[in-house]
Amino acid sequence: MQLVTIGQALQRSCREIDHTDMRILLQHVLNVDHAFLLTHPDQVLTSKQEEIFDQLVARRVNGEPVAYLTGERDFYDLTFKVTPAVLIPRPETELLVEFTLERIPANHACRVLDLGTGSGAIAITIARHRPQVSVVAVDLSADAVSIARMNARNLEVNNISIVTSDWFGELLGEKFDLIVSNPPYVADGDSHLKQGDLRFEPRMALAADADGMACIKKIISAATEYLVPDGWLLLEHGYDQAAACRQLLEEAGYRNTFSRPDLAGIMRVSGGVI
Repeated sequence: MQLVTIGQALQRSCREIDHTDMRILLQHVLNVDHAFLLTHPDQVLTSKQEEIFDQLVARRVNGEPVAYLTGERDFYDLTFKVTPAVLIPRPETELLVEFTLERIPANHACRVLDLGTGSGAIAITIARHRPQVSVVAVDLSADAVSIARMNARNLEVNNISIVTSDWFGELLGEKFDLIVSNPPYVADGDSHLKQGDLRFEPRMALAADADGMACIKKIISAATEYLVPDGWLLLEHGYDQAAACRQLLEEAGYRNTFSRPDLAGIMRVSGGVI
């Protein structure tokens, strides 16, 4: 049987999938970093490594997200375990974390709620960067809660409580200084749901009724009962929903409403103070 080197495996696969995807998959199979691939192009793969790599490439050709194939995704400055039970953390969501951290001074004790936590990426990152803060993260999916709890353990984040809850359902009477959420905001009939990685991600974490606004409306309306005076609500939303979010916030009594763009210039986060 002909032996295959790192360089040959990469060259062979570049005709089938994106170069970055190919590199990440091979790094995963070999348990090495990018620098190792660059400096060891002549290292020979074992037959088992070659077999696993070829299988992953074939699955990626079929459309499966790289994050699900490797079981992890980098977010902010941490690495999170992910499965098809949770949404894949995306760079644009880091904006929501940045705005949250801006509103929490270092060494300041307060309570933060993350609604629809999924993998726990938002909540755990906030908790990691603000160790004096008490973070509560909720998700309706028991599988998502299990994954978020695993991520919290793996990343040794202890100032967080992760609860199975339908939005505020298990939080009656609790108050928070800041509530954040990346809720489902894609319209049910949006063609993007049938394209790319979205085909493999949990629909309940992506889509919300005909215009994608159902969950956002529910959160904006209900959050007023769970925020302390001068408490903030920050929401990620779709590219065309910023104006509608601000209007809903203002109608519900929030002040200092705003929207901010992500690095691509798309209005991505809106919020206000109650």
